[in-house]
Amino acid sequence: MKISVIGTGYVGLVSGACFADMGNNVTCIDIDEKKVRSLQEGIVPIYEPGLEEMVSDNYKKQTLHFTTDIKEPLNNTNICFIAVGTPMGEDGSADLQYVLAVARSIGMHMTHHMYVVDKSTVPVGTAQKVKETIQAELDKRNSDLTFDVISNPEFLKEGAAIEDFMKPDRVVIGADNEKAFEVMQELYAPFTRNHDRFITMDIKSAEMTKYTANAMLATKISFMNEIANICEKVGADVNQVRNGIGSDSRIGYSFIYPGCGYGGSCFPKDVQALAKTAKDFGYTPKILDAVELVNYEQKKVISNKVLEEFGENLEGKTFAVWGLAFKPETDDMREATSITVIRELTSRGAKIKAYDPKARHEAETFYLKNIQDVAYVDSKYDALTNADAMILLTEWKEFRSPDFEEIEKRLNHSVIFDGRNQYSKEKLKALGFKYFQIGVQS
Repeated sequence: MKISVIGTGYVGLVSGACFADMGNNVTCIDIDEKKVRSLQEGIVPIYEPGLEEMVSDNYKKQTLHFTTDIKEPLNNTNICFIAVGTPMGEDGSADLQYVLAVARSIGMHMTHHMYVVDKSTVPVGTAQKVKETIQAELDKRNSDLTFDVISNPEFLKEGAAIEDFMKPDRVVIGADNEKAFEVMQELYAPFTRNHDRFITMDIKSAEMTKYTANAMLATKISFMNEIANICEKVGADVNQVRNGIGSDSRIGYSFIYPGCGYGGSCFPKDVQALAKTAKDFGYTPKILDAVELVNYEQKKVISNKVLEEFGENLEGKTFAVWGLAFKPETDDMREATSITVIRELTSRGAKIKAYDPKARHEAETFYLKNIQDVAYVDSKYDALTNADAMILLTEWKEFRSPDFEEIEKRLNHSVIFDGRNQYSKEKLKALGFKYFQIGVQS
């Protein structure tokens, strides 16, 4: 099938590459000329395991194309995915300006019946706005062309996006006619050999499904972090509590690991956007508001522990930070806890030596570029040299079994603050470390 994908961000690029890998002819469109040139040269602007190889391979096979021109792809394809960003507005709502700008362009340049698919994460009612926007442009052209707007939310985990797309848990399609469902089922047939994975519903329900899924997962995280904070107060061990409740099949082990808060491009934005939608319709979403508040406060738990140990004045102190990305296997630092922790510590005079396997460029050029007291190093052990304590914020695999003798030798003080509960308290205590976890008394 011939497909156009508008937007070469995380969702658009992964979707385009995976569709191309299944033999479809895919054209990815972006207004950023520099990004398009880079993609044509095989340079992928984001880190996602397997993505660069997949993009390069399919570009060489000429099943994947990149362009800034929307006219020709729309003329040659019947299915057009909208996969542009929906950043969070100041009031917490999803900003739809880019989605609607794409809709206008489609209405201006389409030449035959189109299936327009919302792949971006958008609030309930967006498909109707897209439909109205396209129709308005067609009316200006006095055109009687027809089109369908379909909702097809993505459920990709950063760090495992290729696997998620190629072997999806489910493919959710929201449409208002049988032909649209048939077209999407044909497109996704190679990915959904088990037809139970292909789920059809009305458009508004599909839009709501995406937000509900992310809000549910965020709720589990914030709930477990609240339990961790209670455990620490009463003297219980949240790691043992997690094992106790996770064995219940109704609860399971997924997303109940205590930590220093969630981040990324989805959970923070989507929880707030869903809450804003609820309020716009006159409903106060008490649980969603609590989920967001707990997460906001959880991001300061580690910095608060540092202040309790070293005092409010951190002049002359240096801290080694292991991990900058919001999660492992990505370079994404959007809403990452590392930003909060580093700002809290440097604002009190501390210096930071930071290491992350993939996110250094993002930190240096954008998220932490205005913080002078951060030095970046090339290995986890280099960060430790002459530091007063180690702070672990991202659970990269290379951090799981470090050489604790080397850590002790390089640190000024044998102190570790672990925001992801990666290590054994008993082991580190036996080695002479002062070890601070989430949800466990030190």
